Amino acid sequence: MRRRELLLALATGMLGARAARAQQKAMPVIGFLSIFSPPSNPSEIDRGPVFQGLVQTGFVKGQNMSIEPRWAEGHYDRLPAMAADLVSRKVDLIVTFGGTPAALAAKSATSTIPIVFTGLGNPVGSGLVASLARPGGNITGFSNLTGELTAKRLELLAELVPQATVIALLVNPDNPPGEQYIRFLQEAARAKGIQLPVLKARTEGEIETAFASLGQVEAGGLVVYPDSFFNSRSAQLLALTSRYAVPAIHENRQFTAAGGLISYGIDNAALARQAGIYAGRILKGEKPAELPVQQPTIFELVVNLKTAKALGLTVPPSILARADEVIE
Repeated sequence: MRRRELLLALATGMLGARAARAQQKAMPVIGFLSIFSPPSNPSEIDRGPVFQGLVQTGFVKGQNMSIEPRWAEGHYDRLPAMAADLVSRKVDLIVTFGGTPAALAAKSATSTIPIVFTGLGNPVGSGLVASLARPGGNITGFSNLTGELTAKRLELLAELVPQATVIALLVNPDNPPGEQYIRFLQEAARAKGIQLPVLKARTEGEIETAFASLGQVEAGGLVVYPDSFFNSRSAQLLALTSRYAVPAIHENRQFTAAGGLISYGIDNAALARQAGIYAGRILKGEKPAELPVQQPTIFELVVNLKTAKALGLTVPPSILARADEVIE
């Protein structure tokens, strides 16, 4: 090969390598910071609502974007290190799952990488955003109205068991927003003439202890505060509510469908899908500061009549008339 041809071949190869590197770098990487455990079947992630939202904006995993998932498996204390790891890997965007702790961990780790949060109650009060309409900074997302909906759950349970003068509240002390709402909920309970003792649990053993104390506080009902750890222990919670025969209200349909008494909440899958759409829009150039924090507008009330009968309860017509689904 002549010297000129050799130099041309080398130059072409170098240009090709640079183009390949540029193309590889152009594929954005999305970091997933989740308080939950990974699904037993990894393909469930790819079929999840966040990916449905991303597809709507033209992003398909493996084709023009990739993900870096981090699973805290219910341990809030793991979130800061996981967020820092995602930042060190220079991901292009972070989507957080599991409420305020995950969003705060991501915000503490970076002020430049865009963040989209899902499923937290008070983003302004938590210091995550300046306002719902104009979040400011590098973070936006979707609120689940935790405090307001928990107050509504208390109201529904009091309507279902009107004879109860004591209704307990189960919270996870490792979930920071819980403390913000306890006083608010206790005031709402007092307005109805109801005592609201607070039971705290951050481990499986503490959940057992909390239920064992229901008799001591003479609770006639139980409100389970929305918490990712509690969601991961749904089977244990349902078994204990059955064992102690306590009327309990939860945040989402999965509990009622599995044998729980009543649930009232939002469609979390719909919020996650919208988070995927926001992520896609940001990857295309929109700024988180200019995307308003959105709140849910559709709520779902589900009642399990079979469980009510087992507890010796008659569901009032006023609740049945408002129920979106009645499980018989």
